Amino acid sequence: MSAMSHEFDLAHATVLPPIGVGRRTLSEVDILTEQWEAVHEAAAAVGNLAQLGREALSPEIAELPLRAARMGGWRYETAARGIDDLAAVMQPGLRALLSLTAQGRDTTAAALTLWREFHAARRAILDTVGAG
Repeated sequence: MSAMSHEFDLAHATVLPPIGVGRRTLSEVDILTEQWEAVHEAAAAVGNLAQLGREALSPEIAELPLRAARMGGWRYETAARGIDDLAAVMQPGLRALLSLTAQGRDTTAAALTLWREFHAARRAILDTVGAG
């Protein structure tokens, strides 16, 4: 079994600024969008390790940061916190899986568990913002 190498690292994902009141600036929405995309890149790597492959994102999922920004208020704040929390879970989880893979260990079961946790957390974020 060859060790899978992946260059994914959430360390480059920008931490969101403290949440304020009022309309969001474009840069805040851009940061949220980048972080949302970064957790999905991590999920794609986990999906590969779980032998599931890459998930195609629906518009509902891909457009969540923009929808949250349009709604503003507590929905935006909750989505931003949820995405930040999701990134905090995915980074060490993926690093652990990649470390085990580098040692030649089978990570399928552990990756599937992280994959399921990712989807449950993402569903909670999506439910908070709503379908639009």
